[in-house]
Amino acid sequence: MIQCPDGGPVNDRGVGVAGRGRTRWGLPAAILVVPALVLVWVVVAVVGFATSDYPLGGAPEKVPCAEALDFGGGKLPKGAYDTRCTVQTWLDTSYHAEFRMPRARVRAWLSDTYPYGPQPGTDLCDEAAHLCLNMDSAAAPPPPGAAPTR
Repeated sequence: MIQCPDGGPVNDRGVGVAGRGRTRWGLPAAILVVPALVLVWVVVAVVGFATSDYPLGGAPEKVPCAEALDFGGGKLPKGAYDTRCTVQTWLDTSYHAEFRMPRARVRAWLSDTYPYGPQPGTDLCDEAAHLCLNMDSAAAPPPPGAAPTR
């Protein structure tokens, strides 16, 4: 019997033939399987992207309120309770601080902490809120140590 240079048998015309246990489907199967696997991966990625609230990352994470308020140049007021503070980081960094404090000290704390910030009111507040300060709706106060622009 004549053999191919790779050791496999040849037919009477000198063409290589598959030996016992060997097929010629290895390369065509790979050509078909690889795109199928890529398609499955794309489908899984699209479904994950469509069903996630934060598909690119940056989900809110709990942080100490001192860290959240320090980012904005403030300090947690004395007597604050029910504190809930988070940070979201991906392309930008955004802190959210929520807490309760005695009502009588709110205006003084706000004016001491953010002297160049907006005045507190009820605009853009939750329905049940009596008073809030929404820093998203105004220019941010200058960072600590910066000269005021007004």
